[in-house]
Amino acid sequence: MLNKSVKPLTLVDLAVVLAVTAGVFFFFVRMVQVLDYHWDWQAIPGYFLFKDPETGRFHANMLLQGFGTTLKLSIWSMGIAFVLGTLSGIMGARGGFIGQMISRFYVETVRNIPSLVLVILFYYFVSSQFLDALGLDQWVRNQSAPVTRAISLLLAESGQINAFVSAAAALAIYEGAYISEIVRGGINGVSGGQWEAAWSLGLSSFNTFRLVILPQAFRRAAFPLAGQFISTIKDSAIVSVISVQELTFQGMELMAATFLTFEIWITITLLYFILTFSLSRTISFFEKRMAIRQ
Repeated sequence: MLNKSVKPLTLVDLAVVLAVTAGVFFFFVRMVQVLDYHWDWQAIPGYFLFKDPETGRFHANMLLQGFGTTLKLSIWSMGIAFVLGTLSGIMGARGGFIGQMISRFYVETVRNIPSLVLVILFYYFVSSQFLDALGLDQWVRNQSAPVTRAISLLLAESGQINAFVSAAAALAIYEGAYISEIVRGGINGVSGGQWEAAWSLGLSSFNTFRLVILPQAFRRAAFPLAGQFISTIKDSAIVSVISVQELTFQGMELMAATFLTFEIWITITLLYFILTFSLSRTISFFEKRMAIRQ
């Protein structure tokens, strides 16, 4: 049986495919004819893994290290942003006058500041003042080798720990403002009848919100929150300006050292695309499954 949800190709679809193909072909031809650019794709795999000539073991090179840092930064930022945004969203939806004012001030202030500016402010004021005063990087250096390796695996190396923490905090505050609105919308989207039904069963206002309203709100907000995680991955590229060695920063370093401009940036583009597209398709799959069950 044919899947009725799959639509046949139209002339417009074919025209778009041909136009994109022609554009890509024209780009590569112009690179060779006008810029006299010589492509060297054979060098790219070596920037993912390199073989130690002494031990014969393979180690992660700059692109793979940057990819891992991007993942770590995105996960930490989104985790903190989720907590911060949830608290702000609850305050905005169910808090008193002061709570709602604090939530609105946070959301409106952060959402109207460029993320790049926020990252730079946190780097120079949080990292250079607060974190340096705490001596976080020195504390990491003084730990035993297993602890240092664990911190490096979960966060960053001691020389990069301050910049990593300030970048994660800045991204978390920025993304948390958007999560706050998602959570607030999810709470406000639950019908008032749910409150009345819970009260009729003898539940208090607090237990009604905790056991009835909040689970439904998070179910409504689950897929927008997952989409915000994809946005966090893309936004993480801006922390390259403060020398956090994530994927974009490593790409700039490689480009400056090798002059393989197009090979490096096309590879980085594909890495970001593979990561975000796979997540978006996974989210879309679960969203369709949930719609069928409903």
